[in-house]
Amino acid sequence: MSAPLAPATVGGPVRQLTQALRETPALWWSFLYFFCLLSGYYVLRPVREAMASSSDMQEVFPPSLIAWFASHGVALQDFVLQFLFTCVFLIMLVLQPVYGWLVSRHPRRVFMPVVYGFFIVTLLGFHVMFDSDVPGRGMAFFFWITVFNLFAVAVFWSFMADVFTNVQARAYYGYIGAAGTIGAFLGPIITGALVQRVGIANLMLVSAGFLSVCLLCIWRLRHWAVLREREQQLVSGEKPMGGSVLDGLKLIAREPLLRWLAVLVVFGVGVGTLLYNEQASIVRAAYPDPEARTAFYSHIDLAVNALTLLVQLGLTRWLLSRHGVAPALLIPAFAIIVGFSVLAASPLPLLVAVVQIVTRASEFSLFKPARETIYTRVDRQWRYKAGAAIDTVVYRGADLSFAWLHKALTLMGPHLVFVGGVVVAGMMTVAAFGVLREEKKLPRDQ
Repeated sequence: MSAPLAPATVGGPVRQLTQALRETPALWWSFLYFFCLLSGYYVLRPVREAMASSSDMQEVFPPSLIAWFASHGVALQDFVLQFLFTCVFLIMLVLQPVYGWLVSRHPRRVFMPVVYGFFIVTLLGFHVMFDSDVPGRGMAFFFWITVFNLFAVAVFWSFMADVFTNVQARAYYGYIGAAGTIGAFLGPIITGALVQRVGIANLMLVSAGFLSVCLLCIWRLRHWAVLREREQQLVSGEKPMGGSVLDGLKLIAREPLLRWLAVLVVFGVGVGTLLYNEQASIVRAAYPDPEARTAFYSHIDLAVNALTLLVQLGLTRWLLSRHGVAPALLIPAFAIIVGFSVLAASPLPLLVAVVQIVTRASEFSLFKPARETIYTRVDRQWRYKAGAAIDTVVYRGADLSFAWLHKALTLMGPHLVFVGGVVVAGMMTVAAFGVLREEKKLPRDQ
């Protein structure tokens, strides 16, 4: 048997990481997996932002859809994000039972390759759509990449909870997140360097290549997941979980911890959606050209990833290992309250970008790793079903609700968007305390 999966405890960050990699070969594959996953996503994220903030409606929507809304006296360009978020939520309602059926009826070695294989094949289809300038490609791509981001990342973290224990997760998730952040750095760099030369269509092929490497990593990491399950006498992920396709939503309704996690996600998404929609309005007015919008968003992503990496390497592991999940959940909540308070007093475009960067960086570097460590101490049904339901249906339901709330607040005055953000951030903090209270009741690692 390989060396025990024990976290490093002595020396500086570099020495600790070196020791952890020596003791835990699974870390190498986890690094490569998350690096490629986020590289592939961030190559395409600026394309999504460019489509969502486009002033050319035929680039975003099919002509028939534009005509239908016009015949009913509605200018679709006034409700771009609201319409997109509404459709994404409906798509999630359809796909969640499909995903529930997949994980209930098939073992891990089947459903994980199926999920990633589906995304790779559809990327090839988008290559054709963008290469042929098919009208409405922006809407279809926005739907696809939003679903991809939620399902692919949710599956990744659920799988990591199969591979690592809670103690290991608190020691390693910061490093794994940093590997993903480096991939998130590379993605916008690739996009910024290539989009003007090769066009948006060929970026789809670049992303498909990264996702293909993820399939290799899944195959290699299964070995360590099986070892952990055998050593700790856990239910094997190599067998179908069984149960209902709606078990995830039922678990959320029944279990207090999952309910608080869902509420936490709702308000966390809320502050992000309010800020995202306000930024999209600013960018739509400032950058009429899709390539220019894509480049702008790639710069925002680079700034977010730079700050995220600094925190992941310098703070995340120390906080989670020494102090548990509490500081990692509460620090982002308090930072968001401060950021929205500043914007409520002075909503300058530059400040909006700065708060967006801080908000997203704190989510990726602290908030997300802290939440995911909790799933290492619960049943696989909670991870793959309830966790996925929270990260898809609940997440997109919150997106939809706050997209329309943003529209309502802007009609009453732009300052109210940020005042509302302060209130939402306060509710997010309350939810974080609820999660921490329930998290203390979970069993610890043996």
